[in-house]
Amino acid sequence: MDAILRIKQVNKYFYDPEKFLVLKSIDLTVNKGEFLSLVGKSGCGKSTLMYVLSTMDTDYEGQLEIAGERLTGKTQNELSAFRNAHIGFVFQFHYLLPEFTVLQNVMIPALKLNKYSRKEIEERAYQKLKMLGIETQANKQSSKLSGGQQQRVAIARALINDPDIIMGDEPTGNLDSYNTNLVFDIFKELTHTYKQTIIAVTHDDEFARKSDHRVEMSDGKIISA
Repeated sequence: MDAILRIKQVNKYFYDPEKFLVLKSIDLTVNKGEFLSLVGKSGCGKSTLMYVLSTMDTDYEGQLEIAGERLTGKTQNELSAFRNAHIGFVFQFHYLLPEFTVLQNVMIPALKLNKYSRKEIEERAYQKLKMLGIETQANKQSSKLSGGQQQRVAIARALINDPDIIMGDEPTGNLDSYNTNLVFDIFKELTHTYKQTIIAVTHDDEFARKSDHRVEMSDGKIISA
């Protein structure tokens, strides 16, 4: 299989209140089209690792490569441009702009990327909403939607630029069991039907167990992968 993300020998320190090694010699390869769950107790380092993988945190030792491009050592502007083109984010909270319509929210990352005309972006946003079964909500204000619908809009927004990877930070953390299962099924379909790569940090054991690849962390190390 084709590797879409690789990290090699990543070490990460925190310095407050004193120097502390929080990630210890992490090696990880994620393949294209894989649905990976990152699990472990609070404080094990999984969220810190996600920040490194997402290129948000650059203060580490080791190497990070995504889609064949070495990202370690790039400037913040270069990384910001790379993220917008190659990584989609889904968080525990949807972070939709309440005064905007659903369609306008989904369009935002594509308008920033500026690769397509506004009309094409609108069409692409509508197609992503259709893929997730919420195209009928396209012209509603995002604040008028249920929590489950809002998270599906957030997933559509993450997909708009056809990223290499979607990174989810507790993407079902605010949802009830019905909507948790719905989001899981969407992720599963995205990976299996559309070959989308997904990396999700989760506390939900069932969610992790059902994903393709469960990576468990403890005390700053990967203990099973």
